[in-house]
Amino acid sequence: MAHQVPDDGTLLPLMEEFYTIQGEGYHTGKAAYFIRLGGCDVGCHWCDVKESWDAELHPLTPAERIVENAQRHPSKAVVVTGGEPLIYNLDYLTAQLQQSGIQTFIETSGVYPLSGNWDWICLSPKKFKAPMQQVADAANELKVIIFNKSDFAFAEEHALRVKAGCKLYLQPEWSRSKEMTPLIVDYVMNNPKWEISLQTHKYLNIP
Repeated sequence: MAHQVPDDGTLLPLMEEFYTIQGEGYHTGKAAYFIRLGGCDVGCHWCDVKESWDAELHPLTPAERIVENAQRHPSKAVVVTGGEPLIYNLDYLTAQLQQSGIQTFIETSGVYPLSGNWDWICLSPKKFKAPMQQVADAANELKVIIFNKSDFAFAEEHALRVKAGCKLYLQPEWSRSKEMTPLIVDYVMNNPKWEISLQTHKYLNIP
């Protein structure tokens, strides 16, 4: 799928990069620079960035240029997302970012081996492919998308796989938020180890 990408992570298929406010999960409301890499084979039918799936559509970009772009912004936090970013070796990118004084956050489905040095790992597991245990062990945050009622049991399965102290979030899938949000509210009130994550950037109409 991304056979042209060098193994050392010096070139990465960059779909888009933008400065914004983080919209969901533990870091909601904080400014951050987002780096979205192309390439994903997990295939969630409700994915809102399906154009990210084909890595070949996105130009191979030097990691140094990505870091230079990130340095131009006041926030010293970068979120690497996708697609599925762990398809690629992210050791080089994260080392360059951290040497520049920038914190590194990742959002991943966890289906590929962990690479990179991260200040915060958000694991968002998907039913179509199970995450690797090494990613679950390292996760600081577990964020489960609730599309239907059966997803609560799926969320509990994955809560057993993460370490003690990992933050636990349930997030309504955007197109089903009217139906699912009341169920999530009830669930969290009955199971207070969980918290609610909302896609606040969509309510605020920011990217």
